[in-house]
Amino acid sequence: MFTIGDFARHGRVSVRMLRHYDAVGLLRPARVDAASGYRYYSAGQLARLNRVIALKDLGLTLEQVGRILDEKVTTEELRAMLRLRRAELEAAMQASAARLVQVEARLRSIESEGRMPTNDVVLKDIPAMRVAELSAPAASFEPEDVGPVIGPLYDQLFQRLHAAGVAPTGPGVAFYEDVPDGGGSVTVHAAVVVAAPPRDGEFLVHDLPPVAGAATIVHRGSMESILPAAQALAHWIDENGYRSSGYPREINLECPEDRDDWVTELQVAVVKP
Repeated sequence: MFTIGDFARHGRVSVRMLRHYDAVGLLRPARVDAASGYRYYSAGQLARLNRVIALKDLGLTLEQVGRILDEKVTTEELRAMLRLRRAELEAAMQASAARLVQVEARLRSIESEGRMPTNDVVLKDIPAMRVAELSAPAASFEPEDVGPVIGPLYDQLFQRLHAAGVAPTGPGVAFYEDVPDGGGSVTVHAAVVVAAPPRDGEFLVHDLPPVAGAATIVHRGSMESILPAAQALAHWIDENGYRSSGYPREINLECPEDRDDWVTELQVAVVKP
């Protein structure tokens, strides 16, 4: 038997927490000394303590934890619940990390106001290209709405291309269109250059038309940090008397495993007003 202090140390919890669990009926001591009132616990009670802590970390209230334990949740059921919670936490961490990169990119844009490196912009004609693509709607053009859509689209596209025996012959090409009367939502097109006959079905193969006059800039880094390059492009378009027509295309020139080493060209079709 362990004193409450020893049991707390073995369970990596506080004595105060154990007293609270006793008070609400979640984890009663194995024995209470009638004369001194000292609480004693057995090593076997660590299993219940672990379940209490795990379920509480899932976001359940102590009342809910008690009901689940009273219903004798199995080890496999608890393991499944913890795996689900782990996946949720990992997704939240990834979203927070991406948002932090976006905040840093916005800050860099603010800090560089008045000295945007517009000399990096090149005006050129873009030839027609044949692409295979999948598309889906996103709530807006904001990174937090586009990111969760375009990643799975590319995963599905490459899986379907592999199953169909169609090999990419050029870079990935992402482009966007407003959804008519969509309240700001956009259609996200995840595409890749291919040399295959036009087709429809599990994926679409078609020709993107040429662009006679596109302002372009190369960005090195993850897509979450692309804002300064995109705004440098906007400054160049405005300063040179052009008007942009539509959203920029994103040409994935290099996509190594480390996203910070990505190389992406932004292409915006421009016209003189």
